[in-house]
Amino acid sequence: MKKIFFYTILILIIAIMSACGASDQDRNQNAENETVEKNGNQTDESDEEIQNEISTLPQFDPVSEGQPVVTVKTSMGDIVIKLFPEQAPKAVENFLTHSQNGYYNGLTFHRVMNDFMIQGGDPNGDGTGGESIWGEPFEDEFSPELAHFRGALSMANSGPDTNGSQFFIVQAKTVDEELIEQMKQLNFPEIIINKYKEVGGTPWLDNRHTVFGQVIKGMDVVDKIAAVEVNSTTNAPIEPVIINQIIVNEK
Repeated sequence: MKKIFFYTILILIIAIMSACGASDQDRNQNAENETVEKNGNQTDESDEEIQNEISTLPQFDPVSEGQPVVTVKTSMGDIVIKLFPEQAPKAVENFLTHSQNGYYNGLTFHRVMNDFMIQGGDPNGDGTGGESIWGEPFEDEFSPELAHFRGALSMANSGPDTNGSQFFIVQAKTVDEELIEQMKQLNFPEIIINKYKEVGGTPWLDNRHTVFGQVIKGMDVVDKIAAVEVNSTTNAPIEPVIINQIIVNEK
């Protein structure tokens, strides 16, 4: 747990450093109206121990037997996603139950930002609605093994422990080299840095949003959705992108 606290502090530092030198576009991407709570816990864990803690990246492992897989059938094509119940049990249970109950059927990707992410799962269609299967927000579930790499499925929120029904898929294809260098200086795990360099993503969202899945097929569809024309104020697609159904199965 101390290692996760320390890793969280590093993420917050990198987010602050990134925001200080960000362009207007970068600030728009970073601004999701979250309240980020800084953790003041001290740790005597060494940087080397943090590095050694992460030896695998489940997001890029083959789908295992019994691992939940869903197909998000949209008006622009299918997106196949594997889920991680071991690392994020409540987020996965919430998403699977909503999907099986048809909660997401007919909803839209209401917030689309090219080179950043696509967001959906709100019955109100404007980012203000949605609730969890428990009828109240549930807590964040952060795992050092999961990160906001390109293709990550993550919970949208309005601050710590405010998860409901909304989710987003990371679409960013690259990570700014300056940000990569800052991550190196702050002794981020090398395996994480290298994967961000390889596939892209949004590292400033790590330990601020719960990653609970990874796209395994259909990133071309995610890219098509991200590229649609949007309202310049709300980032809502001019032509709605519909989630027709989310089909749940297991390998």
